[in-house]
Amino acid sequence: MKLHDLRPDPGSKRKRTRVGRGISAGKGKTAGRGNKGQGSRSGGGKGPYFEGGQLPLVRRLPFKRGFTNIFAIAYQEVNVNMLDLRFDEGALVNGDSLAAAGLVRDSDKPIKILGRGELGKRLDVHANKFSKSAAAKIEAAGGSVNRHDLKLTGARATIKKMRKVDLQRLYGEGD
Repeated sequence: MKLHDLRPDPGSKRKRTRVGRGISAGKGKTAGRGNKGQGSRSGGGKGPYFEGGQLPLVRRLPFKRGFTNIFAIAYQEVNVNMLDLRFDEGALVNGDSLAAAGLVRDSDKPIKILGRGELGKRLDVHANKFSKSAAAKIEAAGGSVNRHDLKLTGARATIKKMRKVDLQRLYGEGD
């Protein structure tokens, strides 16, 4: 067998239907578009979600096409196994020490401690939020859990949108 002997399988290559090429072709005159109306015109028809003028489902439901809650508070998350790796026995764990250890990006933004992994050291942990398992593991290891409430609530709780200067004014220099 040589290159010039190669052929596609019989029936695998079909000629495309050329519409509007006379009545003998089977798709002449209206070319399969029917007689009058929107669908018969060039560029006719509506988008895939047109519902006869009613507001389409994808426009009625924001979550269908994606929705971002602009008031959501973006917490920086740290697991207890990372605290066990990066901190010594009896250490103070707060925003500044977490940022120095490279576990959070910004010490001014809210922090949540999560419960993945084990903790074998007594630590004094200060954060805005704790998962139930994280709080239980820290206290079981002999450490203390200190929750610091966010000073903003509701529509004003857009921490991630605030400038650093405003955050420092609200939260103070330390924590």
